[in-house]
Amino acid sequence: MAVEYDLIVVGDTRAGIYAAVAATLLNARVALIAQQPANKHSHGIYSRTLMQTAAGTRGQGGAGEEDTGTRGRVDAGRIAEHNNSPSRRVSPSPRQSRRDFSSSPSLGIEWAEEVIWTLAEQDSPAVLASLGVDVITGAGEFSRDVAFLVNNRRLLARAYLIATGTRPVIPDIDGLQNAGYITPTEIWQPERLESLPKRLAVIGGTPMGTELAQSLARMGREVTLVVGSAQVLPPEDSETSRLVRAQLEAEGVRVLTETPVTEIKQIQESKWVQAGSRAIESDEIILAAGTEPEIEGLNLEAVGVRFWARGIKLNQKLQTTNPRIYACGGVAGGYPFDHIAQYEAGIALKNALFLPLFKVNYRSIPWAIFTEPQLARVGLTEVQARRRYSDILIVRQEFKSIAQALVLGEMTGFCKFVVRRNGEILGVHIVGPEASELMGEIALAMRNKIKMDAIANLPHPSLTLSEITQKTAIEWQRQRLHRNQTLKKFLDSFFNLRRNWSN
Repeated sequence: MAVEYDLIVVGDTRAGIYAAVAATLLNARVALIAQQPANKHSHGIYSRTLMQTAAGTRGQGGAGEEDTGTRGRVDAGRIAEHNNSPSRRVSPSPRQSRRDFSSSPSLGIEWAEEVIWTLAEQDSPAVLASLGVDVITGAGEFSRDVAFLVNNRRLLARAYLIATGTRPVIPDIDGLQNAGYITPTEIWQPERLESLPKRLAVIGGTPMGTELAQSLARMGREVTLVVGSAQVLPPEDSETSRLVRAQLEAEGVRVLTETPVTEIKQIQESKWVQAGSRAIESDEIILAAGTEPEIEGLNLEAVGVRFWARGIKLNQKLQTTNPRIYACGGVAGGYPFDHIAQYEAGIALKNALFLPLFKVNYRSIPWAIFTEPQLARVGLTEVQARRRYSDILIVRQEFKSIAQALVLGEMTGFCKFVVRRNGEILGVHIVGPEASELMGEIALAMRNKIKMDAIANLPHPSLTLSEITQKTAIEWQRQRLHRNQTLKKFLDSFFNLRRNWSN
């Protein structure tokens, strides 16, 4: 049967648009089904802008609050408790955002909307059409004969790519609907952000929940972060998670872990959250418990695509249980990061247009969480690495040993390498200033199987924060030499012999 398109992309998320444009560059005929507003996948831009806004208000002690100079600091005993290291310190950052929205947080949201609008113009239907993409706006669904029905049209393709993105998950909590709540999507409305009440309960230790808790606390709100798991940011390395938690608490965020929410009650003007054995009084509840795939109405059952609450069932080639239908991004589950979705779109695209030979490999893909300090990661955590290998070494370097961090006054954080004795890098975790910008170099090294010696021997520009990666690699060299008693004895004998010859 003849088909109209080589590929139909369902969903105009960033990953969907990337896949459609990339397919046209290969001279494939592509249709893009635009099912959602252009700014629906822009939480990251809003969150980053809100953090800039909060950075400005932080120096003022929050809205309507006197800055005593103690907010954002923790004594040595408290840091040791959270980080198992008496030498680590949490200190406030004096750096100001490039744009100061502290006088009105809503101005920050308006600036974010300008950024989103500018980016949307680059991917507008007219621009996409000029590149050869057929953009079809409207809600649609699959039919049993594996066609896609939209706007009373029946579209046929050799392959399909689902890239519809995600939406906030609404937990099934007794009393939640009666008490009411808001989601991050609603906070991005300027009038809602300005009118947020004083006491806020943020439910969820996700990246979005953690970023929101810190930003809102810096804006003068009394924030309680309620996390059902044993740590904030559960998938992350426990040491990095502890430092992020320590910083949140240093800035006034009340963090409750291992406290699943079982009930919510509205009592007069307050909303009471029953979290474990604790009852938390708040004025408003913010749900940041994660995301779920936005696949309702696609009629996936009719084409044999299996899915559950967390996402669509995929193999390593990103095929669904129907081999002609692929999926990428948040609909696959996991962190809904745009750059990971774009990577998946590239793999799915090659498999859909040619032969399904390519598999995803997340081992060398970095990601970042934009708290302050930032948290960035690539590869395995220490716990994961120790489960798989018996020759693990942990090397770390603190930002307070880096000249540029001292110049900037941003000494909080560290760089941690999880490596094998032969120098193979299994994972890297950075908490500190511009951690997101530092991780690209390391991810490239991991992808190309570059070992620690090469990083240690590569001079890094001085003064820059990137020196921390080289210093950490040099620390690995020092530890390796210290553990190699045979080599140490040989070197002792060698230099003793040379000194004797000199005499």
